[in-house]
Amino acid sequence: MTKYKLEYIWLDGYTPTPNLRGKTQIKAFDSFPTLEQLPLWGFDGSSTQQAEGSSSDCVLKPVRHFPDPARTNGVLVLCEVMMPDGKTPHPSNKRATILDDEGAWFGFEQEYFFYKNGRPLGFPETGYPAPQGPYYTGVGYSNVGSVARQIVEEHLDLCLAAGINHEGINAEVAKGQWEFQIFGKGSKRAADEMWMARYLMQRLCEKYEIDIEYHCKPLGDTDWNGSGMHANFSTAYMRDVGGKAYFEKLMAAFGDAREDHIAVYGPDNHMRLTGKHETASIHTFSWGVADRGASIRVPHSFVNNDYKGYLEDRRPNSMGDPYQIASQILKTISTVPTEVSAAA
Repeated sequence: MTKYKLEYIWLDGYTPTPNLRGKTQIKAFDSFPTLEQLPLWGFDGSSTQQAEGSSSDCVLKPVRHFPDPARTNGVLVLCEVMMPDGKTPHPSNKRATILDDEGAWFGFEQEYFFYKNGRPLGFPETGYPAPQGPYYTGVGYSNVGSVARQIVEEHLDLCLAAGINHEGINAEVAKGQWEFQIFGKGSKRAADEMWMARYLMQRLCEKYEIDIEYHCKPLGDTDWNGSGMHANFSTAYMRDVGGKAYFEKLMAAFGDAREDHIAVYGPDNHMRLTGKHETASIHTFSWGVADRGASIRVPHSFVNNDYKGYLEDRRPNSMGDPYQIASQILKTISTVPTEVSAAA
């Protein structure tokens, strides 16, 4: 028998953005445990905005698990929060109620800032560094510093070793700003892996005494970019059938549902979606081919392939909950009949 370190990870009840939480249980197994072998486990919900002190019990239900490459015999256990009966989803448990479709593919582009001593990594103690321009996909100490690349490379290795479908990294437009991409088939799978990638990044940064700043516009109303979490998406119908008539109806549906999308695309998005810095205004909806200033960007490959393939919604921000973002995208797509002929 081997004693495994089971790190139970969940989302707390803070709003508008939940925080990641985790605690470790030691349990013996003959080999790496299956999901079915992992027990329910309780926690104090009064300390996580998920219960009152007079009745503080909440329950963690394992729903996905991964090897934890940073720990000997470690297991990362992603959990849903349940009520004390262990069966009823807690009101904060968004994962339990979202729309899901294994034929819907999602790719999330998570932007974020490294922060040290209350300012982005690489910023001087007062004022600002040289203007934006050389930092995006930059190379060299003056552009990316000495530690950021070390962190993102280590994070990449951790994700890949855990079996998370991490697809890429790059330095972003602002000094101290970076991005990683996660892809998954099915809204729950994609969002699960995004949350786990966020967890691994935040835990990794503890040893570097650096924080991750997810706020979508941490530098406020300045000439410095904010952070998004662009959502690339497609359904089986979009990939296999598509068509201009269907696409136009889909874009009309996204325009009609603009407020529903903005409501779950992350807090403070009015600070980021100003129409400046490669964003569309929060008050409008637009689409465009290869247009970084559109609400939804359409790749040339999509148009050239008879309107088949994937689309990129550029409005979700870096603090958004990928469960709710993916679910809202599927909800809007579901309102458009697929019997529209590709040749109509």
